[in-house]
Amino acid sequence: MADGKKAGEREFFVPYTCYRTSEKIQVDGKLSEEAWKKAPKSPRFVEVVTGAPALYDTRAAVLWDDEYLYIGFWIEEPYVEARQTERDSLIFLENDVEVFIDGGDAYYEFEINALNTVYEVFLIWKDAYRRGGKFDVPEFDVVERDAYTFGGNDDRTGEHFWRGTHPRGLRWAFRDWDFPGLRTAVQVDGKLNDRSTIDRGWTVELAFPWEGMKWLAGGRSLPPKDGDEWRIQFARYEKLISTGAHVGWTWDPIGTADNHRPEAFSRIVFSNTNVEDIR
Repeated sequence: MADGKKAGEREFFVPYTCYRTSEKIQVDGKLSEEAWKKAPKSPRFVEVVTGAPALYDTRAAVLWDDEYLYIGFWIEEPYVEARQTERDSLIFLENDVEVFIDGGDAYYEFEINALNTVYEVFLIWKDAYRRGGKFDVPEFDVVERDAYTFGGNDDRTGEHFWRGTHPRGLRWAFRDWDFPGLRTAVQVDGKLNDRSTIDRGWTVELAFPWEGMKWLAGGRSLPPKDGDEWRIQFARYEKLISTGAHVGWTWDPIGTADNHRPEAFSRIVFSNTNVEDIR
């Protein structure tokens, strides 16, 4: 699905304006600051492949200041469930929300469940990983670190067994990489792992320090300048109780079940305007 295409009445890939905030954000998962109340929320998330409306409502919003990129999620969920508690366990096997940040020759994958358990991977396109190049540093030593080759979600299946389906092919995936200074929090509005009651849902609050973005900047300023555009994916994966199906919902559709497609991530444009000044 290309930029500017429409599904029903909604136009996808419309740039989102990410405003500054002068308010001190307390990363507690509550999203109660005035800045969050004034920040524009995304449209309701849609099915990752087709762009059809999702069953449950999911919204996201983004803010920034000189120290952090802030992301908030509002997640409708009648039965909030999460089981995994070990960091970097495979959170995508259960209900989660996800953030992917594109850096051109690399991108970062983040996932979190309702227990505030985090999964992270840093991925470098293999065609950009060269001896003597910018990624040839101890931090990304493929021998010493916990590194794997990865071809996207189509990797290791059928005719795409080795390389997946993306034109750029393989990535080096560093599963032991942690985003420096990352702050996360979750609030559950209901009773976690209790199907005897109906919940309202859960909220997620994230703060990614700009200082930790050096490998994702791709020549852009940190913090960003007015008008800078980044590609970020905002997603939710849900196991439906009624059918057992594991479905994916995103801000903008990817057009394929392989969501490792940075060129299809949502467009985020940074503004120096303070969100508190918006009327």
